[in-house]
Amino acid sequence: MKSKKLSEVIIKTFKSNGFVLSEPDVILDSDFIIERSGEKFRSSMFTFEREDGKTMCLRPDLTVASCINFLKKKSSSKIYYSGQAYRRSGNKGANFINDQLGIEILGSKNQIQDDFKVIKTILSSAKKIKRKNIKIKVGDINLFKSLINSLEMPERWKLRLIRHFWRPKYFEELLKRLEKNTDIDSISFDTDKKRLYEMKKLNQDNMIAGRSISEILKRFNKKIKDPRSFDDGKRIVTIIKSFLKINCKLSELDQKLLDFAKKNRLKKNIFKDFKSILNLKKLNQDINFIVNFGRDVEYYTGIVFEVLSGKKEIARGGRYDDLLKSLGAKKNIPAVGAAINLKNI
Repeated sequence: MKSKKLSEVIIKTFKSNGFVLSEPDVILDSDFIIERSGEKFRSSMFTFEREDGKTMCLRPDLTVASCINFLKKKSSSKIYYSGQAYRRSGNKGANFINDQLGIEILGSKNQIQDDFKVIKTILSSAKKIKRKNIKIKVGDINLFKSLINSLEMPERWKLRLIRHFWRPKYFEELLKRLEKNTDIDSISFDTDKKRLYEMKKLNQDNMIAGRSISEILKRFNKKIKDPRSFDDGKRIVTIIKSFLKINCKLSELDQKLLDFAKKNRLKKNIFKDFKSILNLKKLNQDINFIVNFGRDVEYYTGIVFEVLSGKKEIARGGRYDDLLKSLGAKKNIPAVGAAINLKNI
C-alpha cells in the first residue's frame, strides 16, 4: 500500500511536468531487438516461441520498449511509463522483475533544456516522496569521445576505444594492447579485407547488430587504409587513464578540464560541448561529476546520471541519441530519459 501511494505521488509529479502516459508492449519480437541492438540483451532476455515458430520475449528494458512504441506512433514525444522490465541477472538470487516508473523525452532538439528537465523532474519526485540526503552522480560519454578524437592516434584505435568504452574489462585490455602497440594480427587484418569485399555486394541499408552495412563498410575502410605503424601508445594510454580518474564537485569541473588539457598539451576547446552538464548547477544540489561513471549501458551517448538517497540508488538515466535509429528510425533522433527503481523507495 505504501508503495502504491508513493507511485501515485511520483506519477502526479510526472503529469504536472507535462509527461503523458505511454504503455509500451510487454511482449516484443526478440529477433528484432537483437538484430537492431546487437547482442546486448540476448543473455538477459526471457524468450519463448509462438505457435508460428517466431521467437518473442518479455520486454528486457522499458526504455527500448518505449522507443519501439514511439516509432510505431503509439505515444507522444514526452512520456511517462509505469511497469515492469524482465531481465536475467548474473547475481545469484537477484530478482528478475524490475518495477519502474520512468520518463522519456523523444525527438526534441533542445538538448540542454531536455537533460535539465528530466533530471529536475526526477529530483522533484524524490523530494515529493520525502527522500533524504539526496545526491546526484553525473557523467558524460561525449566528453570521453571528445578526448579520444582529439588525440593523435590511428583512426582504427579511436573507433575501438569509443565503441568499447561501455565494456570496462575489455576496454582495459585494449589499453594494454595500445600501450604495447600490439595491433590486430595479419590474419585478422586479411579477414577484414575479405569481409569488406563480400559486404560491398550486399544491400547497403541492411542492418547488422544495430548498424547499417554502409556504416560498417566506412569503418572497415578507415581501418584498412590506416597506417599500421604507431609508436606513441604509452603516452596516449597515460592521458586516457589520467582522464578516467577525474572525480570532482560539479562546481570544479570546468577548471579541472582546463587544467587537464593544459597539463597534457591538448587544445583548450576539446571539451567545449559540456554545457548540458554545467547547466545542472542551477539545481542547487549536491552533484559529483565522475568521468568513469555510466559506462555499463551500451546505448548511452551523452549525459548519464544517478540519483541517490543516502547510499541507495533511487533513479538512473541518460541521453541515448543513437538508440531510435538502431531500432528502425531513418536517422538519429535525440532522446533522454530516466527511471525510478521502485524497489529502493
